[in-house]
Amino acid sequence: MKTVLLIIAAVVAVALLVTLAWAWTPDRALDELKARYTNGPDDFRDIAGTRIHLRDEGPRDAPAVILLHGFGASLHTWEPWAASLADEFRVVTLDLPGGGLSGRDPTGDYSDTRSMEILASLMDELGLAQASLVGNSMGGRIAWRFAAEFPERVERLVLIAPDGFASPGFEYGVAPEVPAVLRLMRHALPRSVLRMNLQAAYADPGALSAPVVRRYHDLMLAPGNRDALLDRMAQVMLEPPEPLLARIEAPTLLVWGEKDAMVPFTNAADYLAALPTARLVSFEDLGHVPHEEAAARSLVPVREFLAGRTP
Repeated sequence: MKTVLLIIAAVVAVALLVTLAWAWTPDRALDELKARYTNGPDDFRDIAGTRIHLRDEGPRDAPAVILLHGFGASLHTWEPWAASLADEFRVVTLDLPGGGLSGRDPTGDYSDTRSMEILASLMDELGLAQASLVGNSMGGRIAWRFAAEFPERVERLVLIAPDGFASPGFEYGVAPEVPAVLRLMRHALPRSVLRMNLQAAYADPGALSAPVVRRYHDLMLAPGNRDALLDRMAQVMLEPPEPLLARIEAPTLLVWGEKDAMVPFTNAADYLAALPTARLVSFEDLGHVPHEEAAARSLVPVREFLAGRTP
């Protein structure tokens, strides 16, 4: 019996070693990532004590629009929208610390308060007294909180499936528990596993292209990003949104995919109740990232709203 147990133990150990060898995912070389995913060294600025990767496109004297990505994404999620909007607007996109190529924040602070500090400093650096904000998911939460805190600096507000209301695992006033299985991604993040997770953001998983998966995977493997993402998740501290939302003065457009599996479409009603002057545009066949899944179609109402051609 002892011999059998030893054999079983040896087999299990070998299987685990093989699995770890397959799944082990080291960081990507930063120089390689910069060569592939930046336009050049001018894409980086020192903002509020941290290095930020950003793009500033379009006419400098045009109305400014700043686009804020969601958790685990980067400024590249906005590329189709940014390219189109830049004929009419000054378009600013950025990698929030821990996303894309901005790297870790030296402060170790990934709270919404810190994100708003970075956003305000970025606007100051670019000479923008006011801008319209567009945010998806986590970026939407940062956008509406900024609009509540600094109403004089936000001209218009577009919230795409914004985060902020309590949900399972994210309670008001309680820091979430980061599951141990997620902490494993620091060492093991095969592209195939990431693809399965990204597919949940699409109503049609087939719309998720191989180049997009590669980009997400590459940038999550930028040095320090996985640690930063885990820190950001652990530092989420939600509070009841209604009092903050009531302070928003900017005209607001809600954009939602009705097949959103990440932030439920039913949350749109919560935002409309708290923002009675807001307007909702929904897409019955899209998911959590309509700007990626159907970029041209989803941009139409957003462009009209940003230009003030609709209420």
